[in-house]
Amino acid sequence: MQNATKKKKYARRQFLRDASLAAASFTIVPRHVLGKGYQAPSDTLNIAGIGAGGKGESDLAEFAKSPRANIVCFADVDDRMIKGSVKRFPKAKIYKDFREMLDKEHKNIDAVSVSTPDNTHAVAALPAMQLGKHVYVQKPLSHDIYEARVLTEAAKKYKVVTQMGNQGGSGDGVRRTKELIDAGKIGDIVKIDCWTNRPVWPQGLPTPTGTHEIPKELDWDLWLGPARRMDFQPDYLPFNWRGWWAFGTGSLGDMACHIMDPVFRCAPILYPESVEASVATLWTKMWDDSQNPDSCPASSIIHLTYPRTDGKGKIKVSWYDGGLLPERPDELGPEEPFGNWDGGVLFHGTKGKLLADCYGAKPRLLPTSRMDREDMPKETIKRVPEGHYVQWVNACIEGYGKGFTSSPFDFAGPFTESILIGNLALRAFQLKNPKLTGWNDKWLGRKKLLWDAKNLKVTNFDEANQWVKREYRDGWKLV
Repeated sequence: MQNATKKKKYARRQFLRDASLAAASFTIVPRHVLGKGYQAPSDTLNIAGIGAGGKGESDLAEFAKSPRANIVCFADVDDRMIKGSVKRFPKAKIYKDFREMLDKEHKNIDAVSVSTPDNTHAVAALPAMQLGKHVYVQKPLSHDIYEARVLTEAAKKYKVVTQMGNQGGSGDGVRRTKELIDAGKIGDIVKIDCWTNRPVWPQGLPTPTGTHEIPKELDWDLWLGPARRMDFQPDYLPFNWRGWWAFGTGSLGDMACHIMDPVFRCAPILYPESVEASVATLWTKMWDDSQNPDSCPASSIIHLTYPRTDGKGKIKVSWYDGGLLPERPDELGPEEPFGNWDGGVLFHGTKGKLLADCYGAKPRLLPTSRMDREDMPKETIKRVPEGHYVQWVNACIEGYGKGFTSSPFDFAGPFTESILIGNLALRAFQLKNPKLTGWNDKWLGRKKLLWDAKNLKVTNFDEANQWVKREYRDGWKLV
């Protein structure tokens, strides 16, 4: 474990002092300048990974499928998790603290991939962008709504190529869904239902307690990142952090960036004007339905109301998780699948309905017999045969303003903001006034929240605004 002196040395303010110089020195040499038969530096993308175990390991492996990608280094706080990446990339330099890695390696890298718990997405991605590095950030783009807005603005300011890790955004399914809707097959969209089987990890639990020895391979302080300092609890690692508000964003944060991707590509919406939610009640004893404010709920329903960007009224988008489902449409046969194991999305239109699986896969008009008896529109949207990861690699090499990605931050940022607004309603639902004991007045946040997107603010329940922009502990700031 690194001592406090060494960590302080690599505080963000230290390695960002030379950010402008480093960005200015990043030069791309076109192939034609070197002549035929020579490979320019710009034909290889040198990538640094922040997070190299679990999803971080698989992300780095996906980038490496491109012959143009070179994994130079990676940082991970847990040596137990990185064995696969160490074996796969034996020449890569290894760090515990990503801040130290960026400080020492910024001249050797062109791009950074962030595959950490949601808690550290923004504080890892922003300094890389400030150094002029292209970034790939796992979904959801950020832990907080404010962070998503900051990253969106930073992508434009620093002119870097960006991609959020919602792989379905590069899939054929979401493109076919849009082609069917754009062709008028269901008329104007009036309502959308989305659902997932998540959580498939423990959620809705009491906060773990007890004293546990920190594994020697783990830097617990670095793992916490911006979260408040707390004792080590093995229940949070390596994956179950998703169910705890301090580190994750629950079922919605995990899966909505996949399932709702076609919603935001196909419907004329941007930011919701209101959100309301309900969550499953866990009874531990008679007449005690206390919700645990530290843990995401076991299951929930969220309703978001969006003004249409074309001025034609509003669209309601509803989210269901934890095994809850919307009503099965009458047009779907009793034995036909309603989405897939991961979830699905159902578009309600003035002229019909369209059902798709998770990631927008297998879009089909309802009743499904329409797919055989009607003329289907031709493909009009370019496909991404190289896939989500290699697409980003190629776009980085082509350069800002030239390369194309499916989920750049000017799309992924507002998309993430809109999703995380749902978590404001969930956390407000769990909030109660400990000074009040009356059954009808102790719950504070069981109401519809009104949202001011421009100012990132709930206008009718100020208590919910504490989660729009959380407080970081010392040493972890967005600047």
